[in-house]
Amino acid sequence: MGKIIAIANQKGGVGKTTTSVNLAASLGVLEKKVLLIDADPQANATSGLGIEVENVEIGTYQLLEHSNTAEEAIVATNSPNLEVIPAHIDLVAIEIELVDKENREYMMKQAVEGLKEKYDYILIDCAPSLGLLTLNALTAADSVIIPIQCEYFALEGLGKLLNTIKSVQKIHNKELDIEGLLLTMYDSRLRLSNQVVEEVQKHFLDMVFKTIIQRNVRLSEAPSYGESIINYDASSKGAANYLNLAHELIQKN
Repeated sequence: MGKIIAIANQKGGVGKTTTSVNLAASLGVLEKKVLLIDADPQANATSGLGIEVENVEIGTYQLLEHSNTAEEAIVATNSPNLEVIPAHIDLVAIEIELVDKENREYMMKQAVEGLKEKYDYILIDCAPSLGLLTLNALTAADSVIIPIQCEYFALEGLGKLLNTIKSVQKIHNKELDIEGLLLTMYDSRLRLSNQVVEEVQKHFLDMVFKTIIQRNVRLSEAPSYGESIINYDASSKGAANYLNLAHELIQKN
């Protein structure tokens, strides 16, 4: 039985999509069967895996509309053991379209429930907001990974996200768990980066992943080639970080 993990933070630019794509690819390399669902209208996870966003005809939008099944939306990637449900800019409209629907928070859950038999991990790359799309992802998920950038404003907004998770636990998904807080964009030369790491580890203790994702040029370059860091440069520091994270996640579970 697979596990559904949402990767969420309403702050943009904290490494959600980078983590979604590279953690999914790393789990695939470690011989886990993985599905990545792109639930962000920017569709960066889709293009980051080499899929032409303009050519996406069936994706997350159709999945949430229930006009197509999840099986019809799944696309193969050039990463081993990794498949994706892609996104398109039309996903922007889904928040408005779901507003007056019954059980609008459960559309994702209903659509992907049957897939847990087929995959070891289903990762959902969330939009940088706490709107209906993210709410759907949290309602469908078993747990959530929260990427936190090692910068000054990192902890700002984290309280809001944790409150949202609490209310989802209370109202929609009692089983939702926090898989862990993931420190990203770490630069050991900066005192500020080290202070953020200390603060987060001091406050959240075991909730924080031991693996820290360091700033890495190759990691930034990989999406422009439509590849995960594993395919783009398996010997880079970024690839080592995400493989360590994948190992840590597997051990945790």
